[in-house]
Amino acid sequence: MIQVTEEQVRDILPMDECVRVMRQTFTALRKGTASNQPRRRIYLDNGSTLHSMGGVYGKYFGTKFYSSNPKYGANFFFFLFDSETARPLAQFEANYLGQIRTGAASGYATDLLAAPDATTLAVIGSGFQAGSQIEAIRCVRDLKDIRVWSRSKEKREAFAAANQCRAVDSAEEAVRGADIVVTSTPSKDPVIDDSWITRGERGVHINAMGSNREQRRELPSRLIHRADLVAVDSAEVAKIEAGDLILAPVDWNDRRIVDLAKIEQRPPAAPITVFKSCGLGVEDVAAAAYVYERL
Repeated sequence: MIQVTEEQVRDILPMDECVRVMRQTFTALRKGTASNQPRRRIYLDNGSTLHSMGGVYGKYFGTKFYSSNPKYGANFFFFLFDSETARPLAQFEANYLGQIRTGAASGYATDLLAAPDATTLAVIGSGFQAGSQIEAIRCVRDLKDIRVWSRSKEKREAFAAANQCRAVDSAEEAVRGADIVVTSTPSKDPVIDDSWITRGERGVHINAMGSNREQRRELPSRLIHRADLVAVDSAEVAKIEAGDLILAPVDWNDRRIVDLAKIEQRPPAAPITVFKSCGLGVEDVAAAAYVYERL
């Protein structure tokens, strides 16, 4: 079994290729040639948590394990196996692997659901995942204006300089009039207001990817309820982890709530669409397989 470093993943897997890999992954989920195992967690009284998630993709299967503690951070590892023989193939340092596949999944959802001529992007949050969200969306849309807001002025200005976008003074200033909105925060309460989202001529697409806990959300209930389409990376996972939907609450039989894998085109006219991303183990498998085959 080989060892794969963060640097190797960065060198081998560019964002545009990862968006393509995520497109293939969701196509495979639609066809039934890939499968996903929802995340499982072991909680300790001191705040430490052990997480695991897995999936099957083509001739590979694998699992990601990671530990987290609110004071000391998180540590990610991924193991890739041959699905025919069960032979272990590779162990990955998987911090960046998770970051890029999360961004790429949003890139794929944006390509599918945002207006083809979308040019403005609002980003709420300036942390670990926000940069890869911008990078992925740049792969699928010709962005002219990217506005970022986060609570720390110093951090959002440094982030804006590093990602060739502009820092603004409020979340509302970032979101109003944007064609695409990304929420990438650790917040447990909504970070945008429903009144800021107006259809305009193009509609609006929102990627909400900051929360994968049932008690946390970034989007207000009214926005979820008036969206024309709410895509989830997996309904099975969303029912466990998608606080944005659980706290709304939604009717899981509502036909507006659809697995991303089942969507082939955006709704007509100028829709409001949401992609609620929790993250899937099968995404890690597909991204890791791409890197492994090129080592």
